[in-house]
Amino acid sequence: MADAEFSASGVRIERFTRSLTRAGQVVVKDGRLSLLMSNGREIDSAPVGTVSAGKRWFFAADSAIARVNGVRYRLTMEQRNRRRDGAAPLRRFLEALRSAGGRRG
Repeated sequence: MADAEFSASGVRIERFTRSLTRAGQVVVKDGRLSLLMSNGREIDSAPVGTVSAGKRWFFAADSAIARVNGVRYRLTMEQRNRRRDGAAPLRRFLEALRSAGGRRG
């Protein structure tokens, strides 16, 4: 199975109601998901096979929930990070997780 690659910066990462960073990074590389602070320090990481992520109907269009090592994180990826082909970063993130073996949830 080929490893999916994804990286987004300027991501707001929240744990429950506490904001951890407004300029974090989400990276899917070599079969691992990493949540990073703006200075590159790791918040959390796990193999994508153990990560579940999904979009909730009551969240904004650019937000999703990811469960990493049993902890729920709310990830908000701004629409300004769109690629030229129009693919939204949140959709690319969910596709990268799914193709790398992550769970939908």
